[in-house]
Amino acid sequence: EVDEMGTEVLPRRTPAPAWIPTAKGEEGDFCLRSSDCAAGLCCARHFWSKICKPVLREGQVCTRHRRKGTHGLEIFQRCQCAEGLACRLQREQGPADTSRLHTCQR
Repeated sequence: EVDEMGTEVLPRRTPAPAWIPTAKGEEGDFCLRSSDCAAGLCCARHFWSKICKPVLREGQVCTRHRRKGTHGLEIFQRCQCAEGLACRLQREQGPADTSRLHTCQR
């Protein structure tokens, strides 16, 4: 379509607001919630913002929260363990309580 001045008239399009993601976020992308991130990622705090981080796999270090609500106090959050895994005290060969390290385990 051409207007009376001879210039092409393009249909008006309203741009999407910058805060609405057009696709699922990849690792390192900013997010508001885990549903903003691609499969295998969760939305977790990184400094004072939140980014998509990988869900933890078997053997990776995880964070066990003793009290409900303490996850929000961390400045660097980790994702939860992948489905079928639980965050448990790492099994060590040797004296009990030598390590407080938790890992994702079956």
